[in-house]
Amino acid sequence: MPIRSSPPTRVHAAIAKLFAVVLFVPLLGLALAGPGKLVTASAHAATAAVGYGWPIAPPHPVVRGFDAPANPYGPGHRGVDLGATEGSRVSAAAGGVVAFAGPVAGHGVVSIQHADGMRTTYEPVAATVAKGDQVHGGQPIGTLRGGHDCGAPRVAACLHWGARYGETDYRDPLGLLSGGHVRLLPWYRP
Repeated sequence: MPIRSSPPTRVHAAIAKLFAVVLFVPLLGLALAGPGKLVTASAHAATAAVGYGWPIAPPHPVVRGFDAPANPYGPGHRGVDLGATEGSRVSAAAGGVVAFAGPVAGHGVVSIQHADGMRTTYEPVAATVAKGDQVHGGQPIGTLRGGHDCGAPRVAACLHWGARYGETDYRDPLGLLSGGHVRLLPWYRP
């Protein structure tokens, strides 16, 4: 007796689309990482587990965005500038170990190494932490100082917040922030 199959239904179409999305999303992550960069699922899971947050309290307008350099030594803006007032509390975006706290070219800088391999940097900051200190996400690490040119005339002060994976892979720190949970729902078209 031959096996007979029923014609495709809307449910079959919805399931096929769901599988296409499930297979496409990991490939999209590889494409967004850029040429020559492999982003593994474990790197994404580690980043999600770290749980990044804003380094300054709201409002925190982005007065200058991230501009990726074409090569490790090329021009660009390797972070974002967040508008704030001088003296604002600066907090660790996530837990980690303070890798550096001190002056660089006359500005106070704090860098934190996170468990997922990311290193975040904050400047200009009068540090209240020292190299080697263990910090948790949201913990104060210093206060914002003036002196960083934000390029915005109406902003009194701004925090330069950078993120780097490894030695030369600069990332947009806004991409570290959690935008909530994503739920995949079946596509139903009546």
